[in-house]
Amino acid sequence: MVLGLRGLTQVQGGVETHAAQLYRRLATLGCEIEVLGRTPFVPAGQNNVGDVRVRRLWSPRRPGLEAMIHSLIGVAYAAVTRPDILHIHAIGPSIVAPIARLAGLRTVVTHHGPDYDRDKWGRFARWVLLIGERLGMQYSDARIAISKTIAQVIRDKYGREAELIPNGVEVHAVRAETDYLVEIGVQPRRYVLHVGRLVPEKRQLDLIEAFSRAAIPGWKLVLAGKLADDRYCDEIRAAAASTEGVVLAGYVCGEPLDQLYSHAGAFVLPSSHEGLPIALLEALSYGVPSLASSIAGNLEVGLDPACYFPPGDIHALASRLAQLAREPLDEQAAARRRLWTKKRYDWDRIALQTLSVYARCLGSAPRLTPEPR
Repeated sequence: MVLGLRGLTQVQGGVETHAAQLYRRLATLGCEIEVLGRTPFVPAGQNNVGDVRVRRLWSPRRPGLEAMIHSLIGVAYAAVTRPDILHIHAIGPSIVAPIARLAGLRTVVTHHGPDYDRDKWGRFARWVLLIGERLGMQYSDARIAISKTIAQVIRDKYGREAELIPNGVEVHAVRAETDYLVEIGVQPRRYVLHVGRLVPEKRQLDLIEAFSRAAIPGWKLVLAGKLADDRYCDEIRAAAASTEGVVLAGYVCGEPLDQLYSHAGAFVLPSSHEGLPIALLEALSYGVPSLASSIAGNLEVGLDPACYFPPGDIHALASRLAQLAREPLDEQAAARRRLWTKKRYDWDRIALQTLSVYARCLGSAPRLTPEPR
């Protein structure tokens, strides 16, 4: 049973993307998977996604309360239905780990990153997330960290060991079609792409400013992400309206997203906070030349040092964008990026590693990581 997700389809977010890839594969390996989704994000009547069962449980659609209330309802549902494993994703929902322990449930927690560092949270929300992290790490039967940095945080702060199982990426064939590009008014290899949630810690405003300063003739900037009705997205709308060449594509998925990745001239991730960024891995899986801020989560991806810039340094990003636009397309370099990404971030291997963690929790396989200190 899986707790901590908003939904499994048509939901933009790294945790949901991780889960969609992971549980589809675990189902093919013989696991019975039931995902507990939140009513605002799971269509009425959606009982399964492929071989994965989906259970809609009520939650309010209000940041700060949504995850907490849904997690309380979810752990109560798990206590009644008695899954072999309750797998909780992210540190916010992990606040219910002690309840799961009291109910006698075997619990695995995946730490996707220190969400309390996100710019959008106030003091109380950050405190709740810190409590969730501590309780999740202390009261779970096993812990998974998606990066070495996160594993070290767990070890240093809580004296617990975590299995290192990174995010993965599904390598698709590069699309030849360009009809979606025509629809939004961009040309192949003549646009900078950013894919992700439009939230302050992703720093899209930095990217818009850097694109403006770079002044790359004939290029456009495409931001693929759902525009919410909040102050930050209003600022993005205003910045885009005042900057020539910025395209707000909205939420994009499926073939249109494949086309965006396939024909991008560059991908940029200027975030101030990341766990292990799936969008960056996806761009690399298409061979796209990529730039990223030099925060721990992005550095762990392992790009060439020249591909990183200091977070918030708009001048450095503008300079790198202008330089990248002048460089000729290198198909061999693109092929090397695709192969490197496929070998290093393979979802099939990640699914087997996760299944091994489940088996150890059930007492049917040896432990590969040390016991908690």
